[in-house]
Amino acid sequence: MAYILALDQGTTSSRAILFNDAGGIAAVAQHEFEQFYPQPGWVEHDPMEILTSQMGCAVEVLGKAGARPRDVAAIGITNQRETVIVWDRVTGKPIHPAIVWQDRRTAAQCNALDRQGLGETISDHTGLVIDPYFSATKIKWILDNVSGARARAEKGELAFGTVDSWLIWHLTSGKRHVTDVTNASRTLLYNVVKGEWDPELLRIFDIPASLLPEVVWSSQPIGEVTTTLGLGGISIAGVAGDQQAALFGQLCWSAGEAKNTYGTGCFLLQNIGAQFMRSKHRLITTVAASAQRRLEYALEGSIFIAGAVVQWLRDNLRLINSSADVEALAAGVSDTNGLLFVPAFVGLGAPHWDPHAAGMLIGLRRDTKPGHIARAALESIAFQVADVLEAVHSETSAPLGALRVDGGAAVNNLLMQFQADVLGVSVVRPRVTETTALGAAYLAGLATSFWPSPDELRSKRHDDVRFEPRMDASERAARRAQWRRAVDRSKSWTE
Repeated sequence: MAYILALDQGTTSSRAILFNDAGGIAAVAQHEFEQFYPQPGWVEHDPMEILTSQMGCAVEVLGKAGARPRDVAAIGITNQRETVIVWDRVTGKPIHPAIVWQDRRTAAQCNALDRQGLGETISDHTGLVIDPYFSATKIKWILDNVSGARARAEKGELAFGTVDSWLIWHLTSGKRHVTDVTNASRTLLYNVVKGEWDPELLRIFDIPASLLPEVVWSSQPIGEVTTTLGLGGISIAGVAGDQQAALFGQLCWSAGEAKNTYGTGCFLLQNIGAQFMRSKHRLITTVAASAQRRLEYALEGSIFIAGAVVQWLRDNLRLINSSADVEALAAGVSDTNGLLFVPAFVGLGAPHWDPHAAGMLIGLRRDTKPGHIARAALESIAFQVADVLEAVHSETSAPLGALRVDGGAAVNNLLMQFQADVLGVSVVRPRVTETTALGAAYLAGLATSFWPSPDELRSKRHDDVRFEPRMDASERAARRAQWRRAVDRSKSWTE
C-alpha cells in the first residue's frame, strides 16, 4: 500500500492529505466551512457540515492522487480540540450546533466553580485550569439549555464527543464511539494521572457518564471505515488532537523538545516525559501523543487568536483579499509606526487566562497605513508566543536551543524572522510544514507497520529554513516591555 491518509479537521476548514512512505505530500484537498456567531463571545459550527466537508476532502484527495482505498494503509485523524458535539445515538444527528473551543458563553459558570474553590482539585486531576476553553462546561450548557437533553442523556440516548469522536462514529456507522487520550485530556473530565474518566469531575460538572466515549491510545487500530463514501475498508489507526499531533509530527518525542503551531490559534507544546507535573506559571499540562501506548505529558501554552487575526484583517477590515496577502502588505512598511495590536477578541489564553480582556489597537496616528496594521497584527502573534515561551522557560532547567514551528502562518517569512528576533532564539521551519496532519499519519502508520519504527521516521527528518535573531538584546527588551504594557491595558479595560 502506497499511502497514509490524514484527515485534518480544523477550526475553519477540513483537509485531507495523502502522505507517501517518505513522509512527503502526494495530494491535498481542503474545504472551508461556515463560522457562526449567534451572540458576542459565542462561536458555533454545523456538525453535519464538518462531517460532509471532511468526507468530501477525503474522497477528493484520493481522486487527485489517482488512488483507490486499497492503496491506503490506514487513516490518521487529527482535529480541533475541546469543541463539543452531542448527538442522538440512534439517528446520529446532533441535538445542537457544535460549541467551538473559542466560545466563551460559559465564563460565568467557570467563575462560579472557581469561587467554590474547585480550581486546585480540577488542576490536580486534569492538568488544566477552569476556563470556558475546555469541553466540560460546554457539555453542561447543552444539557441545561436544550429541551429534554439532560433527561435523554441520563437514559443513555445521547453521545458526547469532540470532533474526532464525531468523525469516527460516522466513519464506522456508529460502531465505534471513541476518543483518544489526547482529546480526552482536554475535556476537564479525564484524570490524566490515573488515565480514566474521573467520577469526581463528572459529579462537579454534573455530566452523566453514559455520554462519554471509550478512551483509546493515539496509535492503535480502532476500526474500519464502513461507509459507502469511497473509503470503505480502510483502517482507522491514529487519532490525536491537533496540537499533540503536531508535536508528534515534529518528532518532539523526548523531554525538553518543543514546537509551536501557528493556526487559527497558536499553541506551544514542550514534551516533559512520562512524569506528570503541575505548572507554576499558568501553563497547562496535557497528555502528549505517543506510539508507546503509555501516558506521556507536555506543557502547553494556548493562544486563542493567531492566524484568526489575519482572517479578521481580511473579513472585517477588508485590508487584504486573502490571508496569503498579509505578508506583502506588512512588508510594504519598515515597522509598525508605533502601533501595537493586542488581538484579545475572545479574551487572553496562556499565561494570562483572562476571559474578559479586550482587543486593542494602540498608537493609531494620522499617518497610520494598512501596512502598519498588518505588521502590528503579525507582531502580535509573535509577542504572544514569546509570553508563553517565557513561562515555559521558567518551568524547565535548560533554555530552549531552538523553536520548531509549523502550521499555516509558519510559511510567513516576515513573521518567522520577527519571532526569532523577539525570542532571541533560532526558529526552525521543517521542509513539510503540515506537521499536524503528518503527526496523525505517523501515528496511524506506526500502528499498522506502514513505517516499521520511530527510528525510520527520524531518518526522514529534514529542516528547511532556520531564522536567526537579528534584534539586539536592548531593543528586544524594550519591545517586550511595550507589549506587556499594552496587554495590561487590555486586561484592565473591562474592570
